[in-house]
Amino acid sequence: MFENPKLTLAQIINMSVGFFGIQFGWDLQRANMGRIYENLGANPDQVPLLFLAAPLTGLLVQPIIGYLSDRTWHPKWGRRRPYFMIGAIVSSIALIFMPHSSALWMAAGLLWVLDVFGNIAMEPFRAFVTDKLPDSQVNRGFIMQSMMIGLGGSVASALPWLMNNVFDLQNTAAQGDIPENVKFSFYIGAFFFFAAVLWTVFTTKEYPPQDVDFKEKVRESNKGFGGGAKEIFHALRNMPKRMQIVSLVQFFTWPGLFLMWFYYTTAVAVNVFGGKDAADPVYAHGADFGSLTLAYYSVITFLFALVLPKIADALGRKTTHALCLLCGAIGLISVAWVHDKNMLYLCMTGVGVAWASILSMPYAMLSGCLPKDKIGIYMGIFNFFIVLPEIIASLGFGWLMRNVLNNDRLLAVQLGGGLMILAAVICYVFIREPKKTDEVLAVELGIEENRSV
Repeated sequence: MFENPKLTLAQIINMSVGFFGIQFGWDLQRANMGRIYENLGANPDQVPLLFLAAPLTGLLVQPIIGYLSDRTWHPKWGRRRPYFMIGAIVSSIALIFMPHSSALWMAAGLLWVLDVFGNIAMEPFRAFVTDKLPDSQVNRGFIMQSMMIGLGGSVASALPWLMNNVFDLQNTAAQGDIPENVKFSFYIGAFFFFAAVLWTVFTTKEYPPQDVDFKEKVRESNKGFGGGAKEIFHALRNMPKRMQIVSLVQFFTWPGLFLMWFYYTTAVAVNVFGGKDAADPVYAHGADFGSLTLAYYSVITFLFALVLPKIADALGRKTTHALCLLCGAIGLISVAWVHDKNMLYLCMTGVGVAWASILSMPYAMLSGCLPKDKIGIYMGIFNFFIVLPEIIASLGFGWLMRNVLNNDRLLAVQLGGGLMILAAVICYVFIREPKKTDEVLAVELGIEENRSV
């Protein structure tokens, strides 16, 4: 059996740089879309619904791109890199146009485009690690991605604050317009998204598929949409047991993150700083500061990723992940008790610890239970349990905000922390660490390891 050669640190960095750009785009829109929507006249209870199109599309796009990339091979462009390139080009264009949105429907439509093509660029990156690295370096590959995500997120989230405080660009705008500091942040984001993905595409080569039945799979994929859909649903019905439980952990983890991205910056602007609306300078200053603390949690993610492998080796993956989720939950819940704005950095420290684990430990816990020739499909299916909570939140959380939470943004953030506690309990109680010998054997044979949950 072909064994991937070990890569140098420089080579692992090169293949991960693209994730820096992709995350730059994600965090830029996560930190600023709630603010953009409210600038364009949205009420807090309308914000979740305006995020709906993106996860609905991701639900379809991710497994399809995984399926197609498993069956793609070009002598020059490889298997995964064509998707990186296409996604980066269109996403960068959407980032440039986003801050010029003149109405809610335009901003929501551009967010849909950005999320669709962001997913096209991002989804094959998880499989890219497995394609390129030997089993002994897979953890290092995922951790390097986590570090790039932390680095990209920290710079992207801090940009509005930097544009205002360093470059003196206006952070307020009349109703229906977008502040100058946000506009220039999106322009810079478009550049970094495209340039970083381009770096990985041209510095990293891919190995030809080693599957003996690869040509047969390509012929099968040419049978049309029905054949692809059949294989995706077959994989969904036959998920390994361990993947089922880890997916449930993801299902309750991600609402906490979504509610933070929906409401955190505006909650800081209103509840902590006392701002009134988007035209209020106090509100604008609070939103910029909220974005800065989001940048800080990404810095924590970057730093914590350096020590996370050693912690996981000592405590085990499930215990490490459960503890990290609890840190994130405490950080989100404690935001409501902040009276000194600088205490938000302490809250976001917990979130940064959780985010480092969320980006790597679930994928590490899947190690050994996924068949090698279907990594792309299963990574796409795994992402179902990220977008499904966002769909549920988008459809139902507006009613909850309006009728139960009285449009209190901080209560929404706290509720997200409560769901993260539930995810930590499920992780610790129901996931059993696989025996090392069984896991290694499963990886070597390329088969599903269904015995351990």
